[in-house]
Amino acid sequence: MLNEWRPTCSVDMMRLRAQVLKDIRQFFSARAVLEVETPLLGNSCGTDPQLDFFTTDFCLPPLQQGLFLQTSPEFAMKRLLAAGSGSIYQIGKAFRNGESGRFHNPEFTLLEWYQVGFTLPQLMDEIAELMTVLFAGRKDLSPTQRTSYQEVFQLYTGLNPLEFSCQDYCAYARYNDLSEAIDICGIDHGLWLDFIFSHRVQPNLGENAVCMVYDYPSCQSSLARVNECNPEVTDRVEIFINGIELGNGYYELIDSQEQSRRFDEEIVVRQQRKRPVTVKDKHLVAALESGLPECSGMAIGLDRLLMLMTNSATINEVLNFPVHRA
Repeated sequence: MLNEWRPTCSVDMMRLRAQVLKDIRQFFSARAVLEVETPLLGNSCGTDPQLDFFTTDFCLPPLQQGLFLQTSPEFAMKRLLAAGSGSIYQIGKAFRNGESGRFHNPEFTLLEWYQVGFTLPQLMDEIAELMTVLFAGRKDLSPTQRTSYQEVFQLYTGLNPLEFSCQDYCAYARYNDLSEAIDICGIDHGLWLDFIFSHRVQPNLGENAVCMVYDYPSCQSSLARVNECNPEVTDRVEIFINGIELGNGYYELIDSQEQSRRFDEEIVVRQQRKRPVTVKDKHLVAALESGLPECSGMAIGLDRLLMLMTNSATINEVLNFPVHRA
């Protein structure tokens, strides 16, 4: 107990974090991408059925108002884009309830950026450039890998992620010691994909390399645009290094009616799963109605990035004060 006041990371790690933040800012400054700040407290929060959030009360008698700690700065940043900010980035805190473990702390640091006029392939090119800068000292890191979700899912499971057969998925689960998925996932295609991907596909991705997986099935992407050539997939990309998910990005959906419909669907799913109640962000919907420019965006967890850069075993090794010492 006498040492509980101490940070869990070393002074060298503090210095490395500072250098990484400096390198990121130089990277985006050279590309004329504007650094912005958005509120941590908001009147609404995301509707993603996979996420839980923190709430607090704003008390200014006689006013009392419930507020949410943001799980991501995405919605507020898109409001800035709709207002004419141009390409932007942010380094800031995000909060997700119920997340703690080797790779999770309920408070964490995100890098999020949006490039106006970028397609998803252009965003992937920029991600590769950023990773090259940040991992410049890692001689063991191979060139960036790119693969479609369908290709890599079929490679490691033999299943087609775009064609859902509950019978086939249940048979796969029984044969591969994943029988618990049958009760957890039921007839939900998206849940099946998440479960199987995390257990049987993700551990194989990005062995000493940055691996980008793109073209996620349409049932999994609430904020990404449906691919214009193949409506079974969306223009979404995730980054993995040594089996660890590092970031998630989209060719952003700009259709306000479609986005509102997806929010409504997610709220129903949250109710069915008895998840904490949330409401859709009307400010974001209004911003989309006013006109969001064509853009692509990416979010990267900087704490996990530091873990991968230093081969750290747990997130506590790269944080000053994780939740148990906060």
